[in-house]
Amino acid sequence: MLTLLGKLDDQRFCDGMSRRNFLRIGGLGWGGLSLAQLLAADARAATNNSATVGSGTKRPKSVIMIYLVGGPPHQDMFDLKPLAPSEIAGPWKPIATKVNGIEICEQLPQIAAMMDQFVPIRSLVGAQADHDATQCFTGRPPRGSGIPTGGWPQFGSAVSKVKGPTDPTTPPYVSLCYTCTHGPYNEPGPGYLGVGQSGFRPLGETRDDMVLHGVTPERLGDRKNLLASVDRFRRNADAKGVMEGLDVFTQQAMDLLTSSHLAEALDLSKEDPRIVARYGVGNPKIMMDGNGAPRVPQSLLMARRLIEAGVRVVTLNYSKWDWHGGLNAEGRANNSIFLREAEDFPIFDNAVATLVDDLKVRGLLDDTLVLVWGEFGRTPVISKQVGRDHWPRVACALLAGGGIKAGQVIGATDKVAGEAVDRPVSFQEVFATLYHHLGIDGANTTIQDHQGRPQYLVDANVKPIQELI
Repeated sequence: MLTLLGKLDDQRFCDGMSRRNFLRIGGLGWGGLSLAQLLAADARAATNNSATVGSGTKRPKSVIMIYLVGGPPHQDMFDLKPLAPSEIAGPWKPIATKVNGIEICEQLPQIAAMMDQFVPIRSLVGAQADHDATQCFTGRPPRGSGIPTGGWPQFGSAVSKVKGPTDPTTPPYVSLCYTCTHGPYNEPGPGYLGVGQSGFRPLGETRDDMVLHGVTPERLGDRKNLLASVDRFRRNADAKGVMEGLDVFTQQAMDLLTSSHLAEALDLSKEDPRIVARYGVGNPKIMMDGNGAPRVPQSLLMARRLIEAGVRVVTLNYSKWDWHGGLNAEGRANNSIFLREAEDFPIFDNAVATLVDDLKVRGLLDDTLVLVWGEFGRTPVISKQVGRDHWPRVACALLAGGGIKAGQVIGATDKVAGEAVDRPVSFQEVFATLYHHLGIDGANTTIQDHQGRPQYLVDANVKPIQELI
């Protein structure tokens, strides 16, 4: 591994990582992102990226995807049924929002006060029955026929391949997802696109792999020493088959190592403390219920900072929403879904509302489409363990920004929130909408798989959600 040593300040990021440790490049790439991919500003990317950050031209479009690990309870958040029997309705009451006729859970007052900026989808259909993050990140079912060799690429990887970076020193796709011990909760990866299109993962274990061993900043100006160090790194990487073409981008590698864009975005000590406090702070080392993601609102703030730095797609996972009731991870009783909702909903409400308001104040909201969802909904009937189980027949999603027609609800369910009865929305339609926002025609854009066969980003005839555009 190559390590960059020098007189860098030792300021700490939100999870304790220092700036010194952030400047690392490791043998397996940066959280799976190859140096070649990070630095390759090819002709297509240059064409697509005439609107670059800091150039005085229009900002590039971007997407923030917030994955609620484990499946959020749609009927306790955005689709309450107060007239249903108590074993279905639960204890929460609906409250009015800023938009007449739209009501949501009383535990989400800040989102309610900003409903003119949001669009709840109450009729998301086609989910799988078991835990698997694949569908949320790729738009495709995790199992079944027609899956290409290597698997479907997740959204950020596809965008990275099609659009490239907005700037050679800023990755097009950053994943702020923490690695969950329960495998199905984790992102599926770049699929048939290969490791070169993986998301840059600054919060993963490979964050310590971002430095050049034995090369000081003073020696970076010495091209001979830099080339020798990078060449040794390339040979080690090529022996593992991880990277190709590293030598072509040696100069860009030097630019990246000395660029502060990414490091600045990830360093929350650079943020106004009042803004950090407004989002809220959680402990990234506490995995909710032992195998979920941490409940860290600061991930949403970091996502905003990355968007400002020119990243096209930021994904993050947040808390754990698989509330079956019964005993909790420590074996304590009374771990009902409603106790967990009372704990999680206010923190979630504040973080999401703050993100959208922050983007709006900074003039970023129209260019940034925010999506919040999980892998499925929850059962209409509350179980004997005072929980809600998996329910693939209907789920919810929340959208904001991106210039969409906000202040409306899409779809409706029956009287127990068990079936979509109006305007069912598919996962593919949501992805077509995300691609459309980024200027990509998903139904007519293809990427070649391992066999050289063109694969469409979304299925034929799938269109963006027309009510939003």
